[in-house]
Amino acid sequence: MFNGFDEADFDVFFIPGLEPRMTAIRARIQPKLAVLGDYFVPFLSERLQSSMYAHVAKHARRTVNPPSDTWVAFSANSRGYKQHPHFQIGIWPTHVFAAFGYIYEAKDKVAFGHYLQAQASEIQRIVPDDFIYIPDHTQPSSIPAAQVADREIAAFGERLVQVKKAELLIGRRLDKELAITHSGAQLVEWVESTFTPLCKLWIEASRAQVSHG
Repeated sequence: MFNGFDEADFDVFFIPGLEPRMTAIRARIQPKLAVLGDYFVPFLSERLQSSMYAHVAKHARRTVNPPSDTWVAFSANSRGYKQHPHFQIGIWPTHVFAAFGYIYEAKDKVAFGHYLQAQASEIQRIVPDDFIYIPDHTQPSSIPAAQVADREIAAFGERLVQVKKAELLIGRRLDKELAITHSGAQLVEWVESTFTPLCKLWIEASRAQVSHG
């Protein structure tokens, strides 16, 4: 059972040093992410009509700098997620987030960029105003969807097409002060309500990949 996040989980990201922080992440946060992974694999698989797999971030490439956030990702590939469209549930020291999108390593992000350009109005209709756009998954900053019009969505798409390192995640954030007041069940419900409209984007993006393949 997922018991939610508490103050100590967020405090992990203030522990200095790679190994001490990773030890705390493994002990406190990864077990919670694994439980969320077990829950949302069937949730997403059913809605997407595709077998989905959970990948808890290991941060294995890091040798010096400790991670500023951590997450569990969901993709249709059993071996990894970075090169594929994927969903994420994660935690920064300031907030929890749930999102869908393509990071810079994704092979099909150009097709997603074309989809954003061609269907900007439809995407604006799908994405609720309380959602966010995340142009860089390595940074905690985001752009409120209420401030994003068709032309900005098309511009996100153009950047995915033209810029090798471009990426885009779309989702929702819950500030720490609220997140620690939510029970595990409430946080699960919050993620469910976030992923539901994003599943539509995953399906449409998959179709776009086929048409631009």
